[in-house]
Amino acid sequence: MSAVREQPPEGRYGRSADERADRKLRIAGAVLGVLFLGLMGWFGWYYVVDNKISAEMIKFDVVSDTEVQVHLEIRKDEGLEGVCTLRSRSEDGAEVARKDVVVDDPGGRVDRVYSLRTTARATSAELLGCTTR
Repeated sequence: MSAVREQPPEGRYGRSADERADRKLRIAGAVLGVLFLGLMGWFGWYYVVDNKISAEMIKFDVVSDTEVQVHLEIRKDEGLEGVCTLRSRSEDGAEVARKDVVVDDPGGRVDRVYSLRTTARATSAELLGCTTR
């Protein structure tokens, strides 16, 4: 005679340890996912709504071996002051100029050309960003 091994009825003795661990991992993953999405939403809201100054570099002109002129168009809330950071690089990529320009015009739109003194001949100029003061 052979011994027949019986299986206990399914679900009679509660969940197995693996099922309980899987459930806890799913809950922890869902909580972390919701927190991550909330954080991304908050950063996005701050960037879009609370950013009260923005600028765009229209063009730049290398005037000489020691000067670059940068044309910026700046949009901001009226009466707000800000600072925009400009940078210029040489052909080998080295930084040859950096300047923080103060934007204190009372209007909401500022269109101005700024001059940067360089330590060597520049081949590019860029707007790094603007912040309020």
